[in-house]
Amino acid sequence: MNTSEPNQNIKIRLTDNAIKNHEELWPDYISKAKETDPELIEVFDNFAFDEVIRYGNLDTKTRLMMILASTIASQALGEYGIFVNAALNVGVSPIEVKEILYQSVPYVGISKVVDFIYAANQIFTERDIKLPLEGQSTTTPETRFEKGLAIQKLIFGEIIDKMYEASPKNQLHIQKYLSANCFGDFYTRNGLDIKTRELLTYSMLISMGGTESQIKGHIQGNINVGNNKETLLNVTTQLLPYIGYPRTLNAIKCLNEVITE
Repeated sequence: MNTSEPNQNIKIRLTDNAIKNHEELWPDYISKAKETDPELIEVFDNFAFDEVIRYGNLDTKTRLMMILASTIASQALGEYGIFVNAALNVGVSPIEVKEILYQSVPYVGISKVVDFIYAANQIFTERDIKLPLEGQSTTTPETRFEKGLAIQKLIFGEIIDKMYEASPKNQLHIQKYLSANCFGDFYTRNGLDIKTRELLTYSMLISMGGTESQIKGHIQGNINVGNNKETLLNVTTQLLPYIGYPRTLNAIKCLNEVITE
């Protein structure tokens, strides 16, 4: 038997929902993986594009935005490019794609985000989306700290004052960076509302691993801005196929500790 020849006897049995949901994201897409790894595609597509999507009520656009954030945090550059095209196909705007990238910088780090920026720019160019996009900044060097601190307190409440009070003098600059940079430079931007930004941050944190303390803080932040436990569980479920079970279970454990059943 010549093992280099494709096995024509392997038939992929995809559900109607899996086919429909996949087609919505990538119309007329021909998968090479169906030829090389048909059994994996059958299992994954039926799970990710049918079984998982049937859980909860997360709309397609929001689901794609959370997956984009997750792929950045997971450093899944190839998958990110595939989902940028899918996101644009279902109505995520170029500005929203960019703002997800910018939102990831203070959490993932620019050294891990820069290649994703270049990848998005390449896709935009291929789709005749003119760069640079319209600016979304709302702060100045003079107002970034004040506005950032205000958003911090809006999301997390009085604990921010306690963090400043408890900070050792030689570490106070980190608290100020959080207010001015993480929140002042990024959360104040137009293009995404605060509820969406907090949900994106949650998606990034649960995808990174080893961030349980921050996950718990941002679970409470999400609750404070109107994203309830059901929404967070929906997002966690939709990310499961992309981040795996260990990080999903860690996220659920954090959810149940912050918001008991």
